[in-house]
Amino acid sequence: MIEDSVYQNYFTALLAGSRSACHDIVQKLLDADTEIREIYEKLFQQSMYKVGELWENNLITVAGEHLATSITEGVLNLVYPHLFAIKRVGKKAVVSCSANEFHQIGGKMVADIFELNGWDGYFLGANTPSEELMRYIHEVNPDILALSLSLLSNIDNLIRCIEIVKSDFPNLNLLVGGQAFRWGGIDMIKCFSGVKYVSSLDRLEKFIKEV
Repeated sequence: MIEDSVYQNYFTALLAGSRSACHDIVQKLLDADTEIREIYEKLFQQSMYKVGELWENNLITVAGEHLATSITEGVLNLVYPHLFAIKRVGKKAVVSCSANEFHQIGGKMVADIFELNGWDGYFLGANTPSEELMRYIHEVNPDILALSLSLLSNIDNLIRCIEIVKSDFPNLNLLVGGQAFRWGGIDMIKCFSGVKYVSSLDRLEKFIKEV
């Protein structure tokens, strides 16, 4: 269990732009065999949600938000050696951000959670055009497609993406999640069959284990 003091130290270092301090905190947690999902949810996700709130309320600059994002993406690399030691289960998940969505850390963590559970997680990154996503789905034939949304203002792009995917792949299981849904939009997703909103990495992992 990550203590609140550890999170506060990490978040303070993140806002201060101290890459080395953030690196050291994460490395100590890994050395102590802290569950990776817990590091992702209680450290990375929680801190980046807070950074997003500060940015939206003009309490930090765009540069500050970008720096925090860059540091988080860097320390995520510390976890990667632990991801690929897991026995594969023969299932595939494509994870992507919708068009005009440039915040990709959430999507990267989702792909990593799939990897931690033995899946092959294909993360396509930020601002993926729907036509490119469709092309990749045809190529990979995944068991699940997961779409990440950070800004509620981009939900129309997400809805269009879901409509396009469902028109060609009506039976493909589709997950959506991200910080944007803290402010609304869930009702817009409920009208689609086979589309599930996942509110946290913990819920994602529970869903994966049930599949």
